[in-house]
Amino acid sequence: MKKLTLGSLFDGSGGFPLGGVLCGIEPKWKSEIEPFAIAVTNKHFPEVKHYGDVSKIDGGEVEPVDIITFGSPCQDLSVAGKRAGLENGERSNLFYQAIRIIKEMRCATNGRYPRWICWENVVGAFSSNRGLDFKAVLDAVIGIIEPGAEVPMPEKDRWPYADIYMGDRWSVAYRVFDAQFWGVPQRRRRCYLVGDFTGQCA
Repeated sequence: MKKLTLGSLFDGSGGFPLGGVLCGIEPKWKSEIEPFAIAVTNKHFPEVKHYGDVSKIDGGEVEPVDIITFGSPCQDLSVAGKRAGLENGERSNLFYQAIRIIKEMRCATNGRYPRWICWENVVGAFSSNRGLDFKAVLDAVIGIIEPGAEVPMPEKDRWPYADIYMGDRWSVAYRVFDAQFWGVPQRRRRCYLVGDFTGQCA
């Protein structure tokens, strides 16, 4: 049976590739600009190709993979930051580079790759820009498979901590997890969003 493959954007110190390996998934490439994080992943995953800056990656030219993961920069969404937001923040708007790369890969492979994506970020994404930033995330992700799609704002502009959207042959779901329940000695909540572009398994 062919192994699923993974590409990791905004790779950090390799959390998504490590999770993939533990589940029998083969990491193929990664993207990161921080030297220390790159040194860590080069040591633990020497066979994984490194592409550097996401803004210089052409999704139609890199090796197609089944899954693309991306924990795009959170500083402009976090309640601990200045909250410049998704559109105006110099770091968090790199989210759209990931969307571009995914679209380019799907275009180059006639929609075959990637089948799945997984985005991770802070829960501040729900309230940033009065909730409009998380709507923009959902619109962009669903727009990969349904161009022009728009998700309505929730009641009182407050996003639930888990939800799912389904269409014709696709599904997108998200949920908040707290790392304190997985052995981390602190409360550390993060939103994980999964998109399944050819089925309803999100």
